[in-house]
Amino acid sequence: METLLRATHYLPILTTLIAAVFTVEILRRWTARREARHLLWWGIGVGVYGVGTLTEALITLFGWSVALFKTWYVAGALLGGAPLALGTVYLLWGRRAGNLAAAALATVVAVTGGFVVLSPIQWELVDPLVPNSRVLGWQSIRLVSPFINGAAAAILIGGAIWSAMRYFRTHELRHRAVGNVFIAVGALLPGVGGAMSRAGRTEALYVGELIGILLIWYGYRYCRRTGEPVRPGGKAPEKNTTFLKKMTFG
Repeated sequence: METLLRATHYLPILTTLIAAVFTVEILRRWTARREARHLLWWGIGVGVYGVGTLTEALITLFGWSVALFKTWYVAGALLGGAPLALGTVYLLWGRRAGNLAAAALATVVAVTGGFVVLSPIQWELVDPLVPNSRVLGWQSIRLVSPFINGAAAAILIGGAIWSAMRYFRTHELRHRAVGNVFIAVGALLPGVGGAMSRAGRTEALYVGELIGILLIWYGYRYCRRTGEPVRPGGKAPEKNTTFLKKMTFG
C-alpha cells in the first residue's frame, strides 16, 4: 500500500503535460475568435490548473521548498477552478458580469495571496514529498479558499449541467449534452480530492486532478467532434444557429 501511495506522487507530472497540451488547444481556438472572452479564461484556467500540478510534480522530483509550496497554494488551493468558472460567467452572463467577477476575484486573490507569501511555516508539519496547507502558520488564510472554490465549482458544474439539459432537448446536438456531463463530472473530482487533501490525504487530490482534467478535455473534444448537421437540402437547421455559439465548453 505504501508503494502505491508513493506512486501517486508522480501523477502530477502526467497531469501537467495534459494541462499544457489542453491549454494550447484552447488558446489557439481563442486566437481565431478574439471576441470570445470565455475561451481566453478557459485557457487561462487550464493553464493555472497546470501550474498547480507542476509545483506538485516539482516537489515530488526535487523536494519541498517554501517557494514551491506557496506557489502551489495560490495556484492550486486558492485559485483552483476560479478562472475556468470566470469563462463560464463570460459565456452565460456576458462581458459586464465577467469583468465584475474578474475584478472581484483578482482583489480577493491578491490580498489573500499576499498573506500566503508573508505567512510563516510550521516546519514540524512539513512533509518533504507532498504539499499540505496545514503547514501555513496563519491558518485563518485557509478559510478563504473554500468560498472561492465552492463558488467556482457551483458556476462551472452548474453551467455544464444547465448546458447539458438545454442540448439534450435537441436531437442534432445531443452529443454536446453528453460532452457537458463529462465536463461537469471532471470539474467535480478535483474539488473532492481537494477536500480530502485538506484532511491530509493529498494523494486523493493527485488522482482527482488527473482524472478530472482528462474528463474535462474529453468532454471538450466530445462537444466539438461534430459540426451542426446539414439537412438533405444543403442548409443547416436555423433554429440552432445562435444556440451553437453559447452554452457549451466547446
